[in-house]
Amino acid sequence: MLNRRHIRVKVMQTIYAFKGGESDDFKDDQKFLLNSFDDMYHLYLLQLSLLIEVQKRVENQIDKSQLKHLATSEDKDPNKKLVNNEVLQLLRHNRTLGDTIRTYGVDNWELDDEYVDVIYKAILASDIYAEYMKTRTSDFKADKNFIVDVFKEIIAPNEKLYDYLEDKNLTWLDDLPTVNTTIAKLLRKCKPDVADAYFTPKLYKDLDDKAFGVSLFKKTILSQTKLNAEIDNKAKNWEADRIAQIDYILMQMAVCELLHFPSIPVKVTINEYLEIAKEYSTPKSSIFINGILDKLVKEYQDKGTLNKIGRGLM
Repeated sequence: MLNRRHIRVKVMQTIYAFKGGESDDFKDDQKFLLNSFDDMYHLYLLQLSLLIEVQKRVENQIDKSQLKHLATSEDKDPNKKLVNNEVLQLLRHNRTLGDTIRTYGVDNWELDDEYVDVIYKAILASDIYAEYMKTRTSDFKADKNFIVDVFKEIIAPNEKLYDYLEDKNLTWLDDLPTVNTTIAKLLRKCKPDVADAYFTPKLYKDLDDKAFGVSLFKKTILSQTKLNAEIDNKAKNWEADRIAQIDYILMQMAVCELLHFPSIPVKVTINEYLEIAKEYSTPKSSIFINGILDKLVKEYQDKGTLNKIGRGLM
């Protein structure tokens, strides 16, 4: 779920917020970084649990309708296709998912249930729902396709939900595209007999990714003076205060990777930071950063200080 580029972005954000220097204790900042990793998983559980809460809302509405004093024939014999949707049932009764939601303390929809209502009403008003409810029965494939469409067309782009998430945690806005993509893929590939752990994927591809993020943060912070000198030497035509702070941080991280992470190919490092610059900095930042890094790489190659192990890493 959490890929290397996303890890680099989170390191960038943590360094941007860092107010200390190389000699200062940055344990709290490192803790903030690790918490931002975990926050992404919290968001994943929050988004997925929204589907469970919608299913509960549908079930409650049916129960209330059947208890009406003047219940109609439709109230007495409602179409239970949505409440019985096989994918929603899988989510609601998945023990590992339920335990993980409780472990992370994901109770937002109990406290802010009006957002469940927003999504519930949006579903009922949609053409997707109208088409789905034309019949009373369906198979797993039809149920799955409906839930995938609901998530992609109604939940993921909902502006009220987006604003709510922004208010709760600023970093979630950067996490949301990755989280929503992960959920959409899981739903699309879901099968009736999925393993109990299917809906609780690992946050990291492997523990090396977590270690990479912490190491990149620490090595960049501890080498800022040296890294800035390297950058400034190649940016003599630019005054330091004219270079965007984000650009400085991205170049610090990139140079740190070039010098201290021998297993990461040069092209990968440069391409990753250029892509991040395009998204988080000024329109011309990627061109500027590419020029500086290109000069530094050539200098390191000439000096023999660009130590990369393995084939094709230069």
